[in-house]
Amino acid sequence: MAEENKKNLEFIEEVTTNVDEVQKRVLDEILTRNANVEYLQRHNLNGHTDRETFKKFVPVITYEDIQPDINRIANGDTSPILCSQPVSEFITSTGTSGGENKLIPTTEEEKGRRYQLYGLVMSVVSQFFPDLEKGKGMYFLFIKSEAKTPGGLLARPIFTSVYKSSHFRSSYNHVSQYTSPIEAILCLDSYQSMYSQMLCGLCQNREVVCVGTVFASTFIRAMRFLEDHWSLLCNDIRTGTINNKIIDPKVIEAVMKILKPDSELADFIEAECSKDSWEGIVIRLWPNTKYVDVVVTGAMSQYIPMLDYYSNSLPLVSIAYGSSECSFGINLNPLCKPSEVTYTLIPTMGYFEFLPIHRSNEFIESISISTLLNEKDEQQLVDLVDVKIGQEYELVVTTYSGLYRYRVGDVLRVAGYKNNTPQLNFIRRENVILSIDFDKTNEFDLQNAVNNAANNLMPFDARVVDYTSYADTATIPGHYVLFWELSANASATIPPSILQDCCLTIEESLDSIYLQGRTSDKSIGPLEIRIVETGTFDKLMDYCCTSLLGASINQYKTPRCVKFAPLVELLNSRVVSSYFSPVCPKWAPGSKQWNNTN
Repeated sequence: MAEENKKNLEFIEEVTTNVDEVQKRVLDEILTRNANVEYLQRHNLNGHTDRETFKKFVPVITYEDIQPDINRIANGDTSPILCSQPVSEFITSTGTSGGENKLIPTTEEEKGRRYQLYGLVMSVVSQFFPDLEKGKGMYFLFIKSEAKTPGGLLARPIFTSVYKSSHFRSSYNHVSQYTSPIEAILCLDSYQSMYSQMLCGLCQNREVVCVGTVFASTFIRAMRFLEDHWSLLCNDIRTGTINNKIIDPKVIEAVMKILKPDSELADFIEAECSKDSWEGIVIRLWPNTKYVDVVVTGAMSQYIPMLDYYSNSLPLVSIAYGSSECSFGINLNPLCKPSEVTYTLIPTMGYFEFLPIHRSNEFIESISISTLLNEKDEQQLVDLVDVKIGQEYELVVTTYSGLYRYRVGDVLRVAGYKNNTPQLNFIRRENVILSIDFDKTNEFDLQNAVNNAANNLMPFDARVVDYTSYADTATIPGHYVLFWELSANASATIPPSILQDCCLTIEESLDSIYLQGRTSDKSIGPLEIRIVETGTFDKLMDYCCTSLLGASINQYKTPRCVKFAPLVELLNSRVVSSYFSPVCPKWAPGSKQWNNTN
């Protein structure tokens, strides 16, 4: 292990020092192996592999630009359309407008590149937390539903792909490395999976040296699950039997290899969980824990206070940065404050370019994360070595698996350098205004959903005058809140059931990742509409334009999402009634365009 860590750290030093040469080589490799694919031929690259020709002929694109090619592959066309290597599966990502998942093609080789980044990550972490191999990690890991395209390719989220891969299953060792048996992770039933992973973590509490999940929201949900179920878990530990709600035979068999009657441990857990305060519960129940491994950048930063509360301010470590499209980089200083997390891009992962972002209105940025980009010329794109400290950029990536100059949608700020490689703060997802868990709802989709819901009001001669929203994470799970100001006929009363239907209509209009979080994963709570007094949005504008925030009335437009606490307080102070979705929205795994085969 020590020798492997040494090699990995030397590799990081080398590629971050010779970053421009590495990037040139990566682009040459990608273009050479894919020289004959239809997409590059269509753009008349004619086998050229140099940067200048590549940038001259290959356009900067979004998903919608290549969606017809993606659909051909999904429908069974095996010709080399985007990549010379066979597409092994699709990684599903945040939905396009209209509720469909994006389908990101990937190859077996690309999976190997992701595992390489994981190896680099663990070598970095070992410098700061020695002897981790002497204990276990308690990670709450979950899979989501998968489907098959008409052409027979799997389509599934990135972490489902990772956890169900042969590489992960062969290298994952819950006996010596982790507390959760693989069978519990691979259980699709979110309740059975969470319960059994928590039970196994409690049974091995003295061995746990780190705890974590992928995103901070999931860890908070795990702690709330423990709050709600600790008495059942204690009973299982005391008796050495598993709760009858756990019915998956593979899960039962795996858990029973770990679960043994232990009344002393059960008494200890019961005593801690019965106390008035749950502050520091992580360190109380798992006393040898050194850090919490979760993503706390971007939208996940809203969960930091709750993480600190549960963990007694253990280090919150955001280790790696990646997406469905590609693995990107590593946090080389895991002990830094969450607000100071920077990721060093590993230049062998793909070819990276950066589109400068020019924000036109700092005020709106302070209360909303809706897009504020000017029109950009493709010639503005700069290479990895040419970014400037303090400047914000949107990441554009060219991958080995067939994406060329693809706008990922992540906004990054250059914070410094590791050797000759920039270190980047993750700022936000471009265009995303609401996010609780894996969901990422943009302004366009929210507007469309509100329009659909407003149709329910027409029989009552009512309409939505204005609206805004925010992600309420004070509840567990968090949920979307919409503030509506209505114009209604005084003689026509709107029944509460109609406004509840409006909540449900909005939810059913959002993309499948939101819907899965609401229905299958239970990671998102019922959407809420809060009706506010007439004139509320005038008050909101007055506050924004006359307070110290100083927005110009000529520039002002209602923010479709608010984060600034005084604005949320103003809106809440004028709420006259509140309504929630009465039932879960309808959802089934797979695309609306083809039958799933889950």
